[in-house]
Amino acid sequence: MTVSERAHELAMAAAQAAADKKAQDIAIIDVGDQLAITDAFVLAAAPNERQVLAIVDAIEERLLELPEKAKPIRREGERGGRWVLLDYVDIVVHVQHTEEREFYALDRLWKDCPTIPFVDRDLVEADAGGPAAAE
Repeated sequence: MTVSERAHELAMAAAQAAADKKAQDIAIIDVGDQLAITDAFVLAAAPNERQVLAIVDAIEERLLELPEKAKPIRREGERGGRWVLLDYVDIVVHVQHTEEREFYALDRLWKDCPTIPFVDRDLVEADAGGPAAAE
């Protein structure tokens, strides 16, 4: 794994924020050996534009809650709500409409790069009979 500790923390927080908003097909790809501009991509999908934007907002809010109060240096694609990119330097988050996710297939484009495992914490708690199971 070539991602920095900070990139790993940001990626996990972003992925969990996306999962909390019911994002689909969440993946974290370690692109550090292939790209000099970032360590990891976080990919997530949603079936409609409103949910894409809700996921993006949740990710931004969650990363602002981290001790370093991470803010994206660039946010692109918000107007259309079909593919929003958040650039945090160490990670780049792509939240796509399901159709764009399938068409552009970033997972396949970067298939030679290792993935970083992510498991939705709420699913783990539900399986363990934790707080999420009681809801």
